[in-house]
Amino acid sequence: MNIQIFGTKKSQDTRKAERFFKERGIHYQFVDMKEKGLSKGEFESVKKALGGLDAMIDQGCKDRDLLALITWIAEEDRAQKVLENQSVLKIPIVRNGRQATAGYQPEVWKTWS
Repeated sequence: MNIQIFGTKKSQDTRKAERFFKERGIHYQFVDMKEKGLSKGEFESVKKALGGLDAMIDQGCKDRDLLALITWIAEEDRAQKVLENQSVLKIPIVRNGRQATAGYQPEVWKTWS
């Protein structure tokens, strides 16, 4: 497995995801989204794995104005706006090759082997 965890050090769900993989002895790479977010290629890969942009967006994010803008912006501009403003993404984003999850989803991670 080639696990990448995208999240923030302050996020409780990110820390729980790290603990999940540590407890199982699975090596992972942590990427702090405050320092370095998803690249365009990683973003597109996760979007495809999750079945679209809506599955990636955190409807409970703190920046309500940005969330409203992304909700109502023209469809063809949404992905670029989210890529530029990754604070609206559900975290942690966990990638395993072409598979991905957004948010804390240990039930899905258990099926990866």
